[in-house]
Amino acid sequence: MDTPQTLPVLNDTELRVLGSLMEKSKTTPDYYPMTVNGLTAACNQKTARKPVVEYDEQTVVLALDALKRKGLISTATGGSSRATKYKHNFGIVFPVVPSEVAVICLLILRGPQTPGEINTNSGRLYEFENLDDVTEMLDKLAGGDLPYIEQMPKRPGQKEVRYRHLLGGTVPEDDAYDEPQRRSSNSELEDRLSKLETDFAELKEAFDKLMKELS
Repeated sequence: MDTPQTLPVLNDTELRVLGSLMEKSKTTPDYYPMTVNGLTAACNQKTARKPVVEYDEQTVVLALDALKRKGLISTATGGSSRATKYKHNFGIVFPVVPSEVAVICLLILRGPQTPGEINTNSGRLYEFENLDDVTEMLDKLAGGDLPYIEQMPKRPGQKEVRYRHLLGGTVPEDDAYDEPQRRSSNSELEDRLSKLETDFAELKEAFDKLMKELS
Protein backbone atom coordinates (compact mmCIF):
# COMPACT_ATOMS: atom_id res chain seq x y z
CA MET A 1 0.00 0.00 0.00
CA ASP A 2 1.37 3.44 -0.97
CA THR A 3 1.77 5.86 1.91
CA PRO A 4 -0.61 8.85 1.61
CA GLN A 5 1.11 12.15 0.89
CA THR A 6 -1.04 14.04 3.38
CA LEU A 7 -2.70 13.28 6.70
CA PRO A 8 -6.49 12.93 6.86
CA VAL A 9 -8.44 15.78 8.40
CA LEU A 10 -10.67 14.26 11.08
CA ASN A 11 -13.39 15.80 13.22
CA ASP A 12 -13.49 15.47 17.01
CA THR A 13 -15.72 12.39 17.00
CA GLU A 14 -13.62 10.55 14.42
CA LEU A 15 -10.50 11.36 16.43
CA ARG A 16 -12.01 10.06 19.67
CA VAL A 17 -13.09 6.80 18.00
CA LEU A 18 -9.73 6.30 16.29
CA GLY A 19 -7.78 7.15 19.44
CA SER A 20 -9.89 4.79 21.54
CA LEU A 21 -9.22 1.93 19.12
CA MET A 22 -5.50 2.70 19.23
CA GLU A 23 -5.54 2.71 23.03
CA LYS A 24 -7.62 -0.43 23.59
CA SER A 25 -5.55 -2.46 21.14
CA LYS A 26 -2.79 -2.20 23.76
CA THR A 27 -4.52 -1.79 27.12
CA THR A 28 -7.37 -4.34 26.77
CA PRO A 29 -6.28 -6.76 24.02
CA ASP A 30 -8.81 -9.38 25.20
CA TYR A 31 -11.60 -7.06 24.01
CA TYR A 32 -9.91 -6.02 20.77
CA PRO A 33 -11.10 -5.73 18.01
CA MET A 34 -14.02 -3.89 19.59
CA THR A 35 -17.79 -3.96 19.29
CA VAL A 36 -19.72 -0.71 18.89
CA ASN A 37 -20.96 -1.07 22.45
CA GLY A 38 -17.48 -1.49 23.90
CA LEU A 39 -16.07 1.28 21.72
CA THR A 40 -18.79 3.69 22.83
CA ALA A 41 -17.85 3.01 26.45
CA ALA A 42 -14.19 3.58 25.58
CA CYS A 43 -14.98 6.92 23.94
CA ASN A 44 -16.99 8.02 26.98
CA GLN A 45 -14.39 7.11 29.60
CA LYS A 46 -14.02 9.57 32.44
CA THR A 47 -10.29 8.87 32.73
CA ALA A 48 -7.46 9.56 30.26
CA ARG A 49 -9.74 11.71 28.08
CA LYS A 50 -9.80 15.41 27.33
CA PRO A 51 -12.52 16.48 26.95
CA VAL A 52 -14.90 13.92 28.51
CA VAL A 53 -17.78 13.20 26.12
CA GLU A 54 -21.13 11.39 26.14
CA TYR A 55 -21.53 9.78 22.71
CA ASP A 56 -24.40 7.45 21.86
CA GLU A 57 -23.87 4.39 19.68
CA GLN A 58 -25.26 6.09 16.56
CA THR A 59 -22.65 8.83 16.86
CA VAL A 60 -19.90 6.22 17.09
CA VAL A 61 -21.30 4.26 14.12
CA LEU A 62 -21.31 7.39 11.94
CA ALA A 63 -17.68 8.08 12.90
CA LEU A 64 -16.74 4.46 12.16
CA ASP A 65 -18.32 4.73 8.71
CA ALA A 66 -16.34 7.89 7.98
CA LEU A 67 -13.08 6.35 9.23
CA LYS A 68 -13.68 3.23 7.18
CA ARG A 69 -14.13 5.31 4.00
CA LYS A 70 -10.78 6.94 4.78
CA GLY A 71 -9.13 3.53 5.22
CA LEU A 72 -8.24 4.13 8.87
CA ILE A 73 -10.30 1.27 10.32
CA SER A 74 -11.60 -2.09 9.17
CA THR A 75 -14.03 -4.71 10.43
CA ALA A 76 -12.98 -8.02 11.90
CA THR A 77 -14.89 -11.28 11.57
CA GLY A 78 -14.56 -14.73 13.07
CA GLY A 79 -14.66 -16.11 16.58
CA SER A 80 -17.72 -17.05 18.58
CA SER A 81 -19.33 -13.61 18.50
CA ARG A 82 -21.52 -12.62 15.57
CA ALA A 83 -21.26 -8.93 16.42
CA THR A 84 -19.27 -6.75 14.04
CA LYS A 85 -15.98 -5.66 15.54
CA TYR A 86 -13.59 -2.90 14.54
CA LYS A 87 -9.83 -2.33 14.53
CA HIS A 88 -7.67 0.59 13.48
CA ASN A 89 -5.34 0.54 10.48
CA PHE A 90 -3.21 3.59 11.28
CA GLY A 91 0.01 1.59 11.44
CA ILE A 92 -0.85 0.00 8.09
CA VAL A 93 -1.84 3.16 6.23
CA PHE A 94 1.11 5.17 7.58
CA PRO A 95 4.73 4.05 8.17
CA VAL A 96 4.66 4.34 11.96
CA VAL A 97 5.89 1.90 14.60
CA PRO A 98 4.08 1.07 17.88
CA SER A 99 5.98 3.66 19.91
CA GLU A 100 4.96 6.36 17.44
CA VAL A 101 1.33 5.20 17.44
CA ALA A 102 1.40 5.43 21.25
CA VAL A 103 2.49 9.07 21.13
CA ILE A 104 -0.09 10.00 18.50
CA CYS A 105 -2.76 8.17 20.49
CA LEU A 106 -1.93 10.13 23.65
CA LEU A 107 -2.13 13.44 21.82
CA ILE A 108 -5.48 12.47 20.28
CA LEU A 109 -7.08 11.38 23.56
CA ARG A 110 -5.50 13.81 26.04
CA GLY A 111 -4.77 16.90 23.97
CA PRO A 112 -1.42 18.72 23.83
CA GLN A 113 1.28 17.19 26.02
CA THR A 114 4.80 18.02 27.10
CA PRO A 115 7.56 15.42 26.67
CA GLY A 116 7.44 14.82 30.42
CA GLU A 117 3.68 14.23 30.36
CA ILE A 118 4.04 11.85 27.43
CA ASN A 119 6.76 9.93 29.26
CA THR A 120 4.52 9.67 32.33
CA ASN A 121 1.27 8.81 30.54
CA SER A 122 2.56 6.44 27.88
CA GLY A 123 3.29 3.43 30.10
CA ARG A 124 0.00 1.70 29.35
CA LEU A 125 0.67 1.99 25.60
CA TYR A 126 4.45 1.84 25.26
CA GLU A 127 7.27 1.89 27.81
CA PHE A 128 9.93 4.41 26.83
CA GLU A 129 13.38 3.97 28.32
CA ASN A 130 13.72 7.60 29.39
CA LEU A 131 12.78 11.17 28.54
CA ASP A 132 15.49 11.38 25.88
CA ASP A 133 13.78 8.54 23.98
CA VAL A 134 10.52 10.47 24.08
CA THR A 135 12.18 13.63 22.83
CA GLU A 136 13.84 11.74 20.00
CA MET A 137 10.50 10.21 19.03
CA LEU A 138 8.80 13.62 19.06
CA ASP A 139 11.49 15.11 16.83
CA LYS A 140 11.00 12.26 14.37
CA LEU A 141 7.21 12.61 14.30
CA ALA A 142 7.46 16.38 13.84
CA GLY A 143 9.96 16.15 10.98
CA GLY A 144 10.24 14.53 7.59
CA ASP A 145 8.06 14.94 4.52
CA LEU A 146 4.89 14.00 6.42
CA PRO A 147 4.91 15.38 9.98
CA TYR A 148 2.32 13.89 12.32
CA ILE A 149 2.73 16.36 15.18
CA GLU A 150 3.98 19.90 15.78
CA GLN A 151 5.56 21.80 18.61
CA MET A 152 3.43 24.47 20.26
CA PRO A 153 4.67 27.69 21.87
CA LYS A 154 5.56 27.51 25.53
CA ARG A 155 2.88 28.54 27.99
CA PRO A 156 3.67 31.37 30.44
CA GLY A 157 5.87 30.11 33.24
CA GLN A 158 6.31 26.66 31.69
CA LYS A 159 9.75 25.25 30.93
CA GLU A 160 8.66 22.43 28.62
CA VAL A 161 7.06 22.90 25.22
CA ARG A 162 3.91 21.01 24.30
CA TYR A 163 3.16 18.98 21.19
CA ARG A 164 -0.12 18.43 19.38
CA HIS A 165 -1.16 16.12 16.55
CA LEU A 166 -1.91 17.30 13.01
CA LEU A 167 -4.97 15.16 12.30
CA GLY A 168 -7.55 17.93 12.55
CA GLY A 169 -10.20 18.36 15.23
CA THR A 170 -10.84 21.33 17.47
CA VAL A 171 -7.74 23.22 18.52
CA PRO A 172 -7.89 23.31 22.34
CA GLU A 173 -7.81 26.60 24.18
CA ASP A 174 -4.65 27.44 26.06
CA ASP A 175 -4.92 25.66 29.40
CA ALA A 176 -1.93 27.39 30.93
CA TYR A 177 -3.71 27.84 34.23
CA ASP A 178 -5.04 24.30 34.52
CA GLU A 179 -4.21 22.56 37.78
CA PRO A 180 -1.10 20.40 37.24
CA GLN A 181 -1.85 16.76 36.50
CA ARG A 182 -1.43 14.30 39.34
CA ARG A 183 0.94 11.72 37.95
CA SER A 184 1.84 9.42 40.83
CA SER A 185 -0.35 6.30 40.51
CA ASN A 186 -2.84 7.58 37.94
CA SER A 187 -1.62 5.27 35.18
CA GLU A 188 -2.38 2.04 37.04
CA LEU A 189 -5.72 3.37 38.32
CA GLU A 190 -6.78 4.50 34.85
CA ASP A 191 -5.84 1.12 33.41
CA ARG A 192 -7.99 -0.71 35.96
CA LEU A 193 -10.93 1.67 35.61
CA SER A 194 -10.93 1.61 31.80
CA LYS A 195 -10.86 -2.20 31.84
CA LEU A 196 -13.84 -2.25 34.22
CA GLU A 197 -15.72 0.13 31.92
CA THR A 198 -14.99 -2.10 28.94
CA ASP A 199 -16.00 -5.23 30.88
CA PHE A 200 -19.30 -3.63 31.84
CA ALA A 201 -20.04 -2.61 28.25
CA GLU A 202 -19.38 -6.13 26.98
CA LEU A 203 -21.52 -7.69 29.74
CA LYS A 204 -24.37 -5.28 29.01
CA GLU A 205 -24.22 -6.15 25.34
CA ALA A 206 -24.32 -9.89 26.11
CA PHE A 207 -27.24 -9.40 28.53
CA ASP A 208 -29.22 -7.35 25.99
CA LYS A 209 -28.63 -10.03 23.36
CA LEU A 210 -29.79 -12.77 25.74
CA MET A 211 -32.96 -10.86 26.62
CA LYS A 212 -33.78 -10.44 22.95
CA GLU A 213 -33.36 -14.19 22.36
CA LEU A 214 -35.60 -15.00 25.32
CA SER A 215 -38.35 -12.56 24.39
